[in-house]
Order: sequence, then C-alpha cells, then structure tokens
Amino acid sequence: VQLVESGGGLVQAGGSLRLSCAASGSTFSINAMGWYRQAPGKQRELVATITSGGGITNYADSVKGRFTISRDNAKKTMYLQMNSLKPEDTAEYYCNADLIHNTTYSDYVRDIRRRDREVWSQSTLVTVST
Repeated sequence: VQLVESGGGLVQAGGSLRLSCAASGSTFSINAMGWYRQAPGKQRELVATITSGGGITNYADSVKGRFTISRDNAKKTMYLQMNSLKPEDTAEYYCNADLIHNTTYSDYVRDIRRRDREVWSQSTLVTVST
C-alpha cells in the first residue's frame, strides 16, 4: 500500500483547506485511517481517525467542530476538511493507514498498533498566517 498526500499550503487564519490522501496498491488491506500532524518542536499529534467503512470518526479536542475527516473507498481516497484554521494548526500533516488484522479501532484511536502493520504518507505542510 502506498499513500500520497496533497492539498497543503498557506492560508490566512479563519480560512479553509482540504487535504487528500490517495491510496494505491493492495488497498483491500486498509482498515482504519487517520490524519496526524507535527508542529515544529512538538510531538506528533493524532488529529482525526475514521473506520474502514467511514461510519465512525474521532477527533482531537483541538480540532473538534472545525475539521472533518471522510473517506471515499470507491476513489481510494481519504480527506481532511479543515475550516476556521488557526495559527496553531500550522504543522506537517501526514495520513496513516492501519492494515487489517493489526489492531482494533479503539486501539487505533489511542495510537496503539504494531508499527510494521501501518503505512504513512509523505508530509504536507499547512501554514496558517495571522
């Protein structure tokens, strides 16, 4: 499985961006997916997660009500719609895919899984200016 992310860029505070994460390869093996971010000098943060069918989503408190995660399995693509962006949302963003038989969704949300059974995209930079 390979993940290719797109959609980052520079936006003013209060603006919106949409990130996309396109999967290829053995996509049938993808289970839950999520978005992470890492700001300079800070630890990686799990931003949002979504189940394989897209019916359940979870968000970090810092983005609840502003960000929306979704996935279109027919298009093999996951999205992160980011609204009301704040300067503190500035970070490198990554998408992640958990492969089947690795972990439960509840553990995935808690960032608990075997690291050899997950796939990462390259990062995309989101910069929110004041």
